[in-house]
Amino acid sequence: QVQLVESGGGLVQPGGSLRLSCAGPGSIFRIAVMGWYRQAPGKQRELVADITPRGMTNYADSVKGRFTISRDNAKNTVSLQMNSLEPEDTAVYYCNLRAIKDYWGQGTQVTVSS
Repeated sequence: QVQLVESGGGLVQPGGSLRLSCAGPGSIFRIAVMGWYRQAPGKQRELVADITPRGMTNYADSVKGRFTISRDNAKNTVSLQMNSLEPEDTAVYYCNLRAIKDYWGQGTQVTVSS
């Protein structure tokens, strides 16, 4: 059983910042593509950003220049630094580990509101 543990969500004002973190199992983490997805009410889950084991990154157009994904293979963690947050970023954010199959974290709520 692959377990992903997320942390870092919360309530922030527009223009603010949050950092999400996700810890995964070392046995598979180093060979997996790690990603962050989000799902807003009434919408489909969408990719926010992902990062390959060697550090190549990919971002949704809506977050380019504002969000940064990073990973620490020694600590088996992936992080998402979110800056200049907008109300449209409000969603449940899910950590994803992609190896032979997809594994998901439990989700963490991010709310951007004044």
